[in-house]
Amino acid sequence: MGRRKGIMSEEMKMELAKELGFYDVVQKDGWGGIRARDAGNMVKRAIEIAQEQLQKRQ
Repeated sequence: MGRRKGIMSEEMKMELAKELGFYDVVQKDGWGGIRARDAGNMVKRAIEIAQEQLQKRQ
């Protein structure tokens, strides 16, 4: 069975990494190089953005 495709697009992940200040780590070491805290913050920020978008639709 293949790996499940991520929900977040690569472009969105890059934007979040830039916004949260660890894009340089991603460029140097790839996604495996980021800290768990950074990954958690990225998910948290993605959820906030999704909630904001949902509220705009209502």
